[in-house]
Amino acid sequence: MEFEANNSTENALRDYKAGIGVFTHKMPDFAEKFNSFTEECFKEGQLSQKEKQLIALGISLYSQDEYCIIYHTKGCLDQGCSEQEILEAIGVTAAFGGGATMSQAVTLVQECIQEINQMKQ
Repeated sequence: MEFEANNSTENALRDYKAGIGVFTHKMPDFAEKFNSFTEECFKEGQLSQKEKQLIALGISLYSQDEYCIIYHTKGCLDQGCSEQEILEAIGVTAAFGGGATMSQAVTLVQECIQEINQMKQ
């Protein structure tokens, strides 16, 4: 039985997971090395995983990468970020990314926060 997503955030996360699965099947060595690298990058260190997710969200917004915006918004929430912390990170990113950052923030990030919070209920 296939998982049926209830909202756009779940759809995007499901699509990303499916795409990674296909890519991993076709390029297992590359995928393993890439996954190991990113796992190392997001390990707890001098910066917490929470701080790293906020940085990743900012970079995702700046680069206009919608899948990463969704993935790292979820990562921020999973690491215990408050909505206010996410909005402040958006503000810092908007100082560099201007209108493009704000357009993603006021649409995609807010929608993602709302949908993820609804999934937790």
